[in-house]
Amino acid sequence: MVSVEKFHRAFGVYGILIKNGKLLVINKSGGPYKNRFDLPGGNLEDGEGLFQALRREFEEETGIDIEIKEQIGAVDFMLPWDWKDYTAVHHIAIFYLVNKIGGEISEPEQFDGQDSLGAVWVSKREISQENASPLVLKAFQWLRTGEFGIQTYHYRNWEIKQL
Repeated sequence: MVSVEKFHRAFGVYGILIKNGKLLVINKSGGPYKNRFDLPGGNLEDGEGLFQALRREFEEETGIDIEIKEQIGAVDFMLPWDWKDYTAVHHIAIFYLVNKIGGEISEPEQFDGQDSLGAVWVSKREISQENASPLVLKAFQWLRTGEFGIQTYHYRNWEIKQL
């Protein structure tokens, strides 16, 4: 019998905020990137535009208000994830370069759907596939090269971290 992957398609918007050579990330509490660093951002709510969603998600997850400078690219990732009736996730991410315009890093309010445990600044040397989402890895690639690449990235041996 051949096993066929059943993909959950996730679409989200994510912000890259840099300060003193460090990237702002969140500590993820759920989903396929649980117990790893991830970029602030996420899914759109009904009737919400890309910019509205990114500003809302960023503030909810970090406490920081942002201005969106530019859209810098889109990347998609496929990785195993047993969730509901799905066996994998196809994550489509739109990346934006953002600036802080207000607020301070604060502990996020916890509510249904909130998957941030708070934000921290990290340097490239602190990041690896063992402790970060593919989005964080791609953000540092973009910061180094100015490119994301155009292919779909497959993480066939992705591990969901349990603590």
